[in-house]
Amino acid sequence: MRPKTLDHVAYWLADRDAIADFATAHLGMHVIERTERFTLVGSDARHGKLTLFAAEGPRERGALLHVALRVSDLDAALARLPADAAPERPRPGEAYLDLPEGVRVGLVEAETAVEYDLDHVALLAPDPAATAAAYVELGFAAAAPGPSGRTRVEVGGAYLELEPGEPGSPERTLLNHIAVLVDSAEEHIEEADELGIEVDDVVDAPNTYAVFLRGPERVRIEYVEHKPTFSLT
Repeated sequence: MRPKTLDHVAYWLADRDAIADFATAHLGMHVIERTERFTLVGSDARHGKLTLFAAEGPRERGALLHVALRVSDLDAALARLPADAAPERPRPGEAYLDLPEGVRVGLVEAETAVEYDLDHVALLAPDPAATAAAYVELGFAAAAPGPSGRTRVEVGGAYLELEPGEPGSPERTLLNHIAVLVDSAEEHIEEADELGIEVDDVVDAPNTYAVFLRGPERVRIEYVEHKPTFSLT
């Protein structure tokens, strides 16, 4: 398993347009693609993105705590938020706000090549150390704790942060999947078979080819390959 970067995080949402509108108005993103099934938003199609899948609500948070975006100037990013926004500031250089349907978004000040790229995804894990070890087997790299003190793993400079807690077994999860970019999805299908990892799905789309595996706490992990014809901007 050789993931290169954290490519996108996908949600199930009853009102995807509300989240897409907020992201485009206040989080430096634009609509990269919109279909009957999903809306893809981001500041750059080849960097971290959010995929908003249409689904029946209400959704349950399950393992997902929040998704944090990286910005070079937090004060400037906060100035773009609505006047009535009241983000939490748990630590210097970080701010978090709650959006509809349980979506919680963070802004983290750090050096970044692309504004509003993905910084980290925070997940609940009954045993963070064991979950981190399982993600290492899936190609993530062990990493030192961040400012939050949470156990974490790294891929391409972005992180999964693991907070102790029980995600439960909700039938309608908010998190659809977490996607990492790879050079070859086909090679990851073969490696999953060799390692005995459950293959949840294989999707051949116009711009991408991907395999979905089941990770710790049943979180779906997508290993996605951008095809040579990848044309999203």
